Amino acid sequence: MRGPPCPGQSCAMAETGEEEMMSAEASGFSDMSDSEFLEILDLEEANELGASLSKPGPSSELSRKDDKPISLPNWKRRLDILSPMERFHLKYLYVTDLSTQNWCELQMVYGKELPGFLTPEKADVLDTGASIHLARELELHDLVTIPITNKEDAWAVKFLNILTMIPTLQSEGCLREFPVFGEVEGVFLVGVIDELQYTAKGELELTELKTRKRPLLPLDAQKKKDCFQVSLYKCIFDAMVQGKVTPASLIHHTKLCPDKPLGPSVQRHAQQGGFSVKSLGDLIELVFLSLTLSDLPVIDTLKIEYIHQETATVLGTEIVAFDEKEVRGKVQHYTAYWMGHREPQGVDMEEAWKCRTCSYTDICEWKKGGGVLSSTLEPQAKKAK
Repeated sequence: MRGPPCPGQSCAMAETGEEEMMSAEASGFSDMSDSEFLEILDLEEANELGASLSKPGPSSELSRKDDKPISLPNWKRRLDILSPMERFHLKYLYVTDLSTQNWCELQMVYGKELPGFLTPEKADVLDTGASIHLARELELHDLVTIPITNKEDAWAVKFLNILTMIPTLQSEGCLREFPVFGEVEGVFLVGVIDELQYTAKGELELTELKTRKRPLLPLDAQKKKDCFQVSLYKCIFDAMVQGKVTPASLIHHTKLCPDKPLGPSVQRHAQQGGFSVKSLGDLIELVFLSLTLSDLPVIDTLKIEYIHQETATVLGTEIVAFDEKEVRGKVQHYTAYWMGHREPQGVDMEEAWKCRTCSYTDICEWKKGGGVLSSTLEPQAKKAK
């Protein structure tokens, strides 16, 4: 059962000011919890498409809006020098970056190389999913827009939300859109948990909402991706409440400036919430102190809820068996790509049906190479030190 709305509760939402437009990374937590805008095929369609991996695409170029071709970057030449983290100018990763690798690593790479290349159909699916998430969030609290002009203010807004959410969870037993962050296997990850609530047994349960364009449950491949995502959320959240995430790690990876004064709008919002803070460092200290002293438990249960977008009907739920060793092993494998220790990989032959819904199928070197990167784009992975 859903917890009742929390009267008087509100969460802040950062809004970039005109003085300085911020990137998605600077906003701190732009990770979308309902990230998959793929329309998963049913089993019959998947079987029909199973042999399509080795079929060459017509082109190795995409067209921009002005019809001029976009040439793919030469991974071999660039990876000899820079790791993907360096090449994409990333300080940290989102949980959905890694869960997308669980679906198709090469698709994730193309998405980074060619940002904004999204078909209208998939954009509509994503927008609808985001709207459903927003409606769910508004059931429990209002949203207050806070103008910001830099990444320190953006993170400050999220920290203020955490400070508000912790006592709300303890008093009301339910909250939604809880930000998480922490270092896992040497890489700093951020994400947003859809819902946390206490069960009748007093156990803390995480629920992840996944919307579906069709009124069908996903195939096992999609479920595995989703299960990995929620398991990774548990790893990060548990580390936060156990005191294993440190301010030093946060500042080191995000390159935030703790001495930077908070913007006027952020300071006003903090004061309205009863927090006397002047700098980001003040807020960081409060957040970590609150996490340590809150007595929040680790997550006991992981649940995925699949909902039909058009009717809002619950199609089914999946209870996830958490295996920390398996999760950390996958994280090590996926982050090896980001560190430049290996080349990106496409899907296995038996999962070639995934290519059917991919925006990059016509340019995919893995598909054209029959399961290997072509010689023109095959990167030379940097040796692990």
